[in-house]
Amino acid sequence: MSQMTDRFARRLNWVIERLCALLVALMVLDVWFGIISRYMVDLQITWTEELARYLMIWGSLLAVSCGVYYREHVGLMLLLESLPRKLQLVIRVMLDLLGLAFFMVLAWYGFNMARDGASQYATIFNMTMTLPFAAVPVSAGLAALQMLLVSIRDVSRLAPREKKS
Repeated sequence: MSQMTDRFARRLNWVIERLCALLVALMVLDVWFGIISRYMVDLQITWTEELARYLMIWGSLLAVSCGVYYREHVGLMLLLESLPRKLQLVIRVMLDLLGLAFFMVLAWYGFNMARDGASQYATIFNMTMTLPFAAVPVSAGLAALQMLLVSIRDVSRLAPREKKS
């Protein structure tokens, strides 16, 4: 089971990393287009700044699950790795459960926020704020999923092995 969850977590992370790279690339192109249209061609295009903001929000929040996959955002590894293996296991499970609970609560409240965004409108695009606000529950849900997957992976690696006789 550990190999299966590790493979799924790795593939999910691979997809999210490419999506984040695409969103950042689109944001850079959008900002450059905005600069060129404003200062070089004088096209009077006003939507580039708002689009860049939404692309940045989606990209940065989706990247949280990548940090969870690599365990870059969670824990003090130097201190944890200096502890005995069984204690490491207990602390990791407790921290992972705490992180999982946090991301699940964030997803729940983010879902409500996105739902409530249906009554708010973006200034320039004349669209509801549901899509921009959806970045919170989607990214929190992905981070919770990655937290669960890497927890299974890491606990199985740290769990004491039974000796064969």
